[in-house]
Amino acid sequence: MTLHKEGFATILLSVLVFLAINAVCFFFTPRIVFYIVLGALTVVLFLVINFFRSPRRRSVTADGAVIAPADGKVVVIEETYEPEVLKANCLQVSIFMSVFNVHINWYPIAGKIKYYRHHSGNYMAAWLPKSSTENERSSVVIEQPDGRQILVRQVAGAMARRIVCYAEEDTNVKQAQQMGFIKFGSRVDVYLPLGSKIDVKLNDKVTGSQTILGWLK
Repeated sequence: MTLHKEGFATILLSVLVFLAINAVCFFFTPRIVFYIVLGALTVVLFLVINFFRSPRRRSVTADGAVIAPADGKVVVIEETYEPEVLKANCLQVSIFMSVFNVHINWYPIAGKIKYYRHHSGNYMAAWLPKSSTENERSSVVIEQPDGRQILVRQVAGAMARRIVCYAEEDTNVKQAQQMGFIKFGSRVDVYLPLGSKIDVKLNDKVTGSQTILGWLK
């Protein structure tokens, strides 16, 4: 287990704040107050470090397979119209990530990045349907050589304040390659062509880069 590069600055700042507050409490408050603060801040610091963990995984790759782009729980499986770029009815599969999940995101398929946009927006709870179109988000379309496309959308949640996406248009990416990182609670939506086979069910727990969500038409 290692720490993700996106967490280095946050962890360093957290450590400095941890040391400063505890130093003040040690010299200027009763011992009981110092020990209470020390215990509480130790838990908080552990949670921050744990959030940015980057586990070593043996990723799954397979032609036609769409792998989970994130750890979490499947909260949406439905046919829906995608208005931003695909402008067609698609099968939407959404994964909600709690603060306890790994927050790295991976490319579900290999192909060329045909579209990438970052949109500013609100920070409503990530499990709400409107979060896909009204929250801060990044949209990435990946196209395979045979022309099949999927859209992956990183959606910020109520606690998320920064979406990191490594996508660059007209570049080729590998399946299970790291796509980005979302800091704190959030979700990832995947839009597949109609007729694709879905292998997961609502409320299933999935593992990013390992669980197969389904198969392209």
